[in-house]
Amino acid sequence: MSGALEKSLAILEYLTAYPEGVPLAQVANALNQGRSACHYTLQELVRYGYIRQLPRGEYALTTKMASMGLSFLSRSGVVDIAQPVINRLAHATEELVRLAIVDGRRLTLVAKAQGARSGLLYDPDMGIDLRLSCSAAGQAWLMTLPDDIAIAYVMNQGIGEPKHYGPNAPTSVKALLKALDEHRRRGFSIIEDGYAPGMSSMAAPVQRADHLATGVVVIAGPSSRLSLKRMQQYGPDLLAAAHELASSGEASPLMKAANLGTWGNAREKPQDG
Repeated sequence: MSGALEKSLAILEYLTAYPEGVPLAQVANALNQGRSACHYTLQELVRYGYIRQLPRGEYALTTKMASMGLSFLSRSGVVDIAQPVINRLAHATEELVRLAIVDGRRLTLVAKAQGARSGLLYDPDMGIDLRLSCSAAGQAWLMTLPDDIAIAYVMNQGIGEPKHYGPNAPTSVKALLKALDEHRRRGFSIIEDGYAPGMSSMAAPVQRADHLATGVVVIAGPSSRLSLKRMQQYGPDLLAAAHELASSGEASPLMKAANLGTWGNAREKPQDG
Protein backbone atom coordinates (compact mmCIF):
# COMPACT_ATOMS: atom_id res chain seq x y z
CA MET A 1 0.00 0.00 0.00
CA SER A 2 1.41 3.38 -0.97
CA GLY A 3 2.18 5.89 1.78
CA ALA A 4 -0.30 8.44 0.44
CA LEU A 5 -3.11 5.91 0.22
CA GLU A 6 -2.36 4.54 3.68
CA LYS A 7 -2.46 8.05 5.17
CA SER A 8 -5.72 8.85 3.40
CA LEU A 9 -7.42 5.69 4.62
CA ALA A 10 -6.16 6.25 8.15
CA ILE A 11 -7.67 9.75 8.16
CA LEU A 12 -11.02 8.51 6.83
CA GLU A 13 -11.19 5.75 9.45
CA TYR A 14 -10.22 8.15 12.23
CA LEU A 15 -12.87 10.71 11.31
CA THR A 16 -15.69 8.14 11.49
CA ALA A 17 -15.58 8.57 15.27
CA TYR A 18 -15.92 12.37 15.10
CA PRO A 19 -19.04 13.46 13.15
CA GLU A 20 -18.73 16.90 14.74
CA GLY A 21 -15.31 17.34 13.16
CA VAL A 22 -11.79 17.69 14.58
CA PRO A 23 -8.96 20.19 14.01
CA LEU A 24 -5.92 19.46 11.90
CA ALA A 25 -3.60 19.24 14.90
CA GLN A 26 -5.69 16.48 16.51
CA VAL A 27 -5.76 14.40 13.33
CA ALA A 28 -2.02 14.77 12.76
CA ASN A 29 -1.13 13.94 16.37
CA ALA A 30 -3.50 10.99 16.65
CA LEU A 31 -2.21 9.40 13.45
CA ASN A 32 1.44 10.37 13.96
CA GLN A 33 1.50 12.30 10.69
CA GLY A 34 3.41 15.47 10.02
CA ARG A 35 1.10 18.48 10.21
CA SER A 36 2.00 19.77 6.76
CA ALA A 37 1.59 16.38 5.07
CA CYS A 38 -1.62 15.72 6.97
CA HIS A 39 -3.01 19.10 5.86
CA TYR A 40 -2.21 18.27 2.24
CA THR A 41 -3.97 14.88 2.48
CA LEU A 42 -7.01 16.45 4.12
CA GLN A 43 -7.26 19.04 1.39
CA GLU A 44 -7.04 16.33 -1.28
CA LEU A 45 -9.86 14.43 0.43
CA VAL A 46 -11.87 17.64 0.55
CA ARG A 47 -11.28 18.11 -3.18
CA TYR A 48 -12.60 14.62 -3.91
CA GLY A 49 -15.65 15.11 -1.72
CA TYR A 50 -14.89 12.66 1.10
CA ILE A 51 -14.20 15.34 3.73
CA ARG A 52 -15.54 18.83 4.31
CA GLN A 53 -13.97 21.68 6.24
CA LEU A 54 -16.26 23.29 8.79
CA PRO A 55 -16.50 27.08 9.31
CA ARG A 56 -14.15 27.01 12.32
CA GLY A 57 -11.57 24.93 10.45
CA GLU A 58 -12.37 21.43 11.73
CA TYR A 59 -12.49 18.51 9.31
CA ALA A 60 -15.40 16.07 9.12
CA LEU A 61 -16.54 13.31 6.80
CA THR A 62 -19.17 14.03 4.19
CA THR A 63 -21.95 11.53 3.47
CA LYS A 64 -20.14 10.27 0.37
CA MET A 65 -18.77 7.11 1.98
CA ALA A 66 -22.05 6.44 3.78
CA SER A 67 -23.90 6.79 0.50
CA MET A 68 -21.49 4.39 -1.18
CA GLY A 69 -21.94 1.87 1.63
CA LEU A 70 -25.72 2.07 1.58
CA SER A 71 -25.76 1.72 -2.19
CA PHE A 72 -23.51 -1.34 -1.95
CA LEU A 73 -25.71 -2.98 0.69
CA SER A 74 -28.84 -2.20 -1.29
CA ARG A 75 -27.45 -3.74 -4.47
CA SER A 76 -26.17 -6.80 -2.57
CA GLY A 77 -29.72 -7.66 -1.53
CA VAL A 78 -28.66 -8.64 1.98
CA VAL A 79 -30.92 -6.14 3.78
CA ASP A 80 -33.95 -7.06 1.66
CA ILE A 81 -33.39 -10.73 2.49
CA ALA A 82 -32.68 -10.23 6.18
CA GLN A 83 -35.16 -7.54 7.19
CA PRO A 84 -38.33 -9.68 7.30
CA VAL A 85 -36.52 -12.32 9.35
CA ILE A 86 -35.08 -9.94 11.93
CA ASN A 87 -38.39 -8.03 12.07
CA ARG A 88 -40.19 -11.21 13.13
CA LEU A 89 -37.54 -12.04 15.71
CA ALA A 90 -37.67 -8.50 17.13
CA HIS A 91 -41.46 -8.72 17.37
CA ALA A 92 -41.25 -12.08 19.16
CA THR A 93 -38.59 -11.02 21.68
CA GLU A 94 -39.47 -7.32 21.99
CA GLU A 95 -35.76 -6.52 21.93
CA LEU A 96 -33.25 -5.10 19.46
CA VAL A 97 -32.28 -7.61 16.77
CA ARG A 98 -29.33 -7.02 14.46
CA LEU A 99 -27.56 -8.76 11.61
CA ALA A 100 -23.78 -8.63 11.30
CA ILE A 101 -21.93 -9.75 8.18
CA VAL A 102 -18.56 -11.52 8.14
CA ASP A 103 -16.17 -9.49 6.00
CA GLY A 104 -12.69 -10.99 6.03
CA ARG A 105 -11.61 -10.78 9.66
CA ARG A 106 -14.29 -8.23 10.52
CA LEU A 107 -17.86 -8.51 11.71
CA THR A 108 -19.90 -5.49 10.63
CA LEU A 109 -23.47 -4.56 11.58
CA VAL A 110 -25.64 -4.00 8.49
CA ALA A 111 -29.32 -4.35 9.51
CA LYS A 112 -31.50 -4.01 12.60
CA ALA A 113 -35.06 -4.17 13.92
CA GLN A 114 -36.18 -2.63 17.22
CA GLY A 115 -38.73 -4.76 19.05
CA ALA A 116 -38.87 -2.90 22.39
CA ARG A 117 -42.03 -0.80 22.57
CA SER A 118 -41.28 1.02 25.82
CA GLY A 119 -38.71 1.37 28.57
CA LEU A 120 -34.97 1.49 27.98
CA LEU A 121 -34.06 1.11 24.30
CA TYR A 122 -30.64 -0.24 23.34
CA ASP A 123 -29.65 0.94 19.88
CA PRO A 124 -25.90 1.42 19.29
CA ASP A 125 -24.35 2.67 16.09
CA MET A 126 -24.80 0.70 12.89
CA GLY A 127 -21.97 0.03 10.48
CA ILE A 128 -19.38 -0.42 13.22
CA ASP A 129 -16.90 -3.29 13.33
CA LEU A 130 -17.74 -5.28 16.44
CA ARG A 131 -15.07 -6.19 18.97
CA LEU A 132 -14.77 -9.96 18.61
CA SER A 133 -13.54 -10.87 22.08
CA CYS A 134 -16.40 -9.40 24.15
CA SER A 135 -19.48 -9.18 21.90
CA ALA A 136 -22.09 -11.92 21.58
CA ALA A 137 -21.85 -11.58 17.81
CA GLY A 138 -18.08 -11.86 17.84
CA GLN A 139 -18.07 -14.91 20.06
CA ALA A 140 -20.86 -16.54 18.02
CA TRP A 141 -18.68 -16.24 14.93
CA LEU A 142 -15.50 -17.30 16.72
CA MET A 143 -17.17 -20.46 18.03
CA THR A 144 -17.55 -21.68 14.41
CA LEU A 145 -13.78 -21.43 13.83
CA PRO A 146 -10.91 -23.66 14.98
CA ASP A 147 -9.48 -22.32 18.23
CA ASP A 148 -6.18 -21.24 16.67
CA ILE A 149 -7.97 -19.25 13.97
CA ALA A 150 -10.35 -17.67 16.48
CA ILE A 151 -7.47 -16.55 18.68
CA ALA A 152 -5.53 -15.23 15.67
CA TYR A 153 -8.50 -13.04 14.69
CA VAL A 154 -8.87 -11.73 18.24
CA MET A 155 -5.17 -11.00 18.61
CA ASN A 156 -5.15 -9.24 15.23
CA GLN A 157 -7.95 -6.93 16.36
CA GLY A 158 -6.82 -6.70 19.99
CA ILE A 159 -8.80 -7.28 23.16
CA GLY A 160 -8.73 -3.60 23.94
CA GLU A 161 -8.63 -1.64 27.18
CA PRO A 162 -11.12 -2.07 30.05
CA LYS A 163 -13.08 0.97 28.84
CA HIS A 164 -13.85 -0.93 25.64
CA TYR A 165 -15.95 -3.67 27.26
CA GLY A 166 -18.08 -4.64 30.26
CA PRO A 167 -16.97 -6.16 33.58
CA ASN A 168 -17.69 -9.77 32.54
CA ALA A 169 -15.76 -9.71 29.27
CA PRO A 170 -12.98 -12.30 28.88
CA THR A 171 -9.57 -10.66 29.20
CA SER A 172 -7.39 -13.70 28.49
CA VAL A 173 -7.15 -16.39 25.82
CA LYS A 174 -7.99 -19.06 28.39
CA ALA A 175 -11.18 -17.29 29.47
CA LEU A 176 -12.25 -16.70 25.87
CA LEU A 177 -11.71 -20.33 24.86
CA LYS A 178 -13.75 -21.48 27.86
CA ALA A 179 -16.62 -19.20 26.81
CA LEU A 180 -16.45 -20.45 23.21
CA ASP A 181 -16.70 -24.06 24.39
CA GLU A 182 -19.83 -23.21 26.37
CA HIS A 183 -21.36 -21.48 23.37
CA ARG A 184 -20.66 -24.46 21.09
CA ARG A 185 -22.44 -26.83 23.45
CA ARG A 186 -25.44 -24.48 23.60
CA GLY A 187 -25.48 -23.62 19.91
CA PHE A 188 -25.45 -19.85 20.44
CA SER A 189 -23.57 -17.30 22.52
CA ILE A 190 -24.83 -15.56 25.63
CA ILE A 191 -23.14 -12.44 27.04
CA GLU A 192 -24.08 -10.69 30.28
CA ASP A 193 -22.37 -7.35 31.00
CA GLY A 194 -19.62 -8.28 28.56
CA TYR A 195 -19.88 -5.91 25.62
CA ALA A 196 -21.01 -3.01 27.80
CA PRO A 197 -21.99 -2.61 31.48
CA GLY A 198 -25.67 -3.26 32.10
CA MET A 199 -26.27 -4.81 28.69
CA SER A 200 -26.93 -8.42 27.68
CA SER A 201 -26.90 -10.06 24.29
CA MET A 202 -27.07 -13.40 22.54
CA ALA A 203 -26.15 -14.43 19.02
CA ALA A 204 -26.24 -17.34 16.60
CA PRO A 205 -24.08 -17.79 13.50
CA VAL A 206 -25.59 -17.89 10.02
CA GLN A 207 -23.76 -20.89 8.51
CA ARG A 208 -23.60 -22.20 4.98
CA ALA A 209 -23.87 -25.89 4.13
CA ASP A 210 -20.06 -26.17 4.45
CA HIS A 211 -20.35 -24.73 8.01
CA LEU A 212 -18.60 -21.46 7.19
CA ALA A 213 -20.35 -18.56 8.92
CA THR A 214 -21.39 -15.70 6.65
CA GLY A 215 -23.10 -13.63 9.33
CA VAL A 216 -24.49 -13.52 12.84
CA VAL A 217 -27.96 -12.75 14.22
CA VAL A 218 -27.96 -10.86 17.52
CA ILE A 219 -30.57 -10.11 20.19
CA ALA A 220 -29.53 -7.34 22.61
CA GLY A 221 -31.07 -5.35 25.43
CA PRO A 222 -30.62 -4.06 28.98
CA SER A 223 -29.64 -6.75 31.50
CA SER A 224 -32.50 -5.70 33.75
CA ARG A 225 -34.92 -6.93 31.09
CA LEU A 226 -32.93 -9.39 28.99
CA SER A 227 -32.07 -11.82 31.77
CA LEU A 228 -30.27 -15.15 31.45
CA LYS A 229 -33.60 -16.97 31.77
CA ARG A 230 -35.17 -14.94 28.97
CA MET A 231 -32.15 -15.45 26.71
CA GLN A 232 -32.37 -19.20 27.23
CA GLN A 233 -36.07 -19.04 26.32
CA TYR A 234 -35.28 -17.10 23.14
CA GLY A 235 -32.68 -19.66 22.03
CA PRO A 236 -34.97 -21.69 19.70
CA ASP A 237 -36.33 -18.56 17.99
CA LEU A 238 -32.81 -17.19 17.52
CA LEU A 239 -31.55 -20.45 16.01
CA ALA A 240 -34.58 -20.65 13.72
CA ALA A 241 -33.90 -17.14 12.42
CA ALA A 242 -30.23 -17.96 11.80
CA HIS A 243 -31.24 -21.12 9.93
CA GLU A 244 -33.72 -19.21 7.79
CA LEU A 245 -31.10 -16.61 6.89
CA ALA A 246 -28.63 -19.37 6.04
CA SER A 247 -31.16 -20.85 3.62
CA SER A 248 -32.07 -17.58 1.95
CA GLY A 249 -28.70 -15.83 2.19
CA GLU A 250 -27.33 -17.67 -0.83
CA ALA A 251 -29.31 -15.21 -2.94
CA SER A 252 -27.07 -12.36 -1.75
CA PRO A 253 -23.55 -12.23 -3.21
CA LEU A 254 -22.36 -10.47 -0.04
CA MET A 255 -23.41 -13.29 2.28
CA LYS A 256 -22.56 -16.01 -0.21
CA ALA A 257 -18.96 -14.85 -0.55
CA ALA A 258 -18.33 -13.88 3.08
CA ASN A 259 -15.38 -15.50 4.83
CA LEU A 260 -13.93 -17.16 1.72
CA GLY A 261 -10.19 -17.57 1.91
CA THR A 262 -9.73 -16.09 5.39
CA TRP A 263 -8.72 -19.19 7.34
CA GLY A 264 -5.45 -19.71 5.52
CA ASN A 265 -4.55 -16.05 5.85
CA ALA A 266 -5.12 -16.18 9.60
CA ARG A 267 -2.27 -18.65 10.00
CA GLU A 268 0.09 -16.20 8.36
CA LYS A 269 1.61 -13.21 10.06
CA PRO A 270 -1.24 -10.97 11.34
CA GLN A 271 -1.89 -7.81 9.37
CA ASP A 272 -3.71 -4.66 10.30
CA GLY A 273 -7.49 -4.86 9.91
